Amino acid sequence: MQRRHALTTLAALSTGAAAPLSALAQSAPVAGPAPGAAKPLRIIVPYAAGGPIDVTVRALAERVRDTLGTVVVENRPGGGGNIGVDAIAKADPDGFTIGVGAVATHAINPWLFRSIPFNALTDFTPITQMVRVPNLLVMNTETADRLGIKTLADFMVYARKNPGRLNYGSGGNGSAGHLAGEMFKQAAKVFAVHIPYNGGAPAQLALVSGQVDYNFDNLATAAPNIRSGRLRALAVTTPQRSPLLPDAPPMADVLPGFAVDTWWGLVGPARIPAPVLARLNTAFVAALNAPETKSRFATLMAEPVPTTPEQFAALIRAEHTRYEAVVKASGAKVD
Repeated sequence: MQRRHALTTLAALSTGAAAPLSALAQSAPVAGPAPGAAKPLRIIVPYAAGGPIDVTVRALAERVRDTLGTVVVENRPGGGGNIGVDAIAKADPDGFTIGVGAVATHAINPWLFRSIPFNALTDFTPITQMVRVPNLLVMNTETADRLGIKTLADFMVYARKNPGRLNYGSGGNGSAGHLAGEMFKQAAKVFAVHIPYNGGAPAQLALVSGQVDYNFDNLATAAPNIRSGRLRALAVTTPQRSPLLPDAPPMADVLPGFAVDTWWGLVGPARIPAPVLARLNTAFVAALNAPETKSRFATLMAEPVPTTPEQFAALIRAEHTRYEAVVKASGAKVD
């Protein structure tokens, strides 16, 4: 009897000791963003609210709440995107603060600004590319009709016969539109006058009103004026036709190898732990692949491009290298 009582007591003690340990294991917080985490996931958008980048980030934020918990989108515009991106680089690498890296912040600005407070290649953890938006060569429709330009080939014939007669606008020296224009001039062997404006919206207004002849713009912002007939799309700058604007041929049909587009994606500070990075990538890739996301992005003329962290890192490196020569050739600098 005494032996049986001792065994029963030991079993009870063992069970009682195991229960708190099991409960402790179940209640232990998961590292990184997750439902019930101690703090929300913060996504820094280095541009103003309401633009295509901001809208796409907010759409994804809604779709990852079930897997990553509460998500807060914070706009930190200024410095051509450098202010917000610097905040991402200097955040705690626990996975709770991430943000947007774009062709401007990670490929162009490092060569455009004389000094920036971060290293685009070493101070970040790429998570996934989000979006690719085709760029377009668009003309003011009235100007194109007056000059008899209906196609890219027509444009090049006219430009070569009339060097310096055409001009193009952009959102400023060193902007993506400016650099795309300079790349085109070199590839097409044409000369046109660049007119910089203080931002993309004034440049687009100048084109629509006929103050400039053509622009290189992204499809997301040019589409409404193309639909209305104010602008004529002569070519997309992606290697293939865009399903979002199938009537515009690729520029590579006339200029083999020419390709330039606008892209952005999610990055975090350097040294995010591998398990946290994997969770972030899985959640955002699933959100980008969702049919609802594709439909929402299509209204913005943006194509979801989910990738692995390694694939996005390779894109950033390639574009960073590519734009060094482009920016230097343009002569653009920002102090």
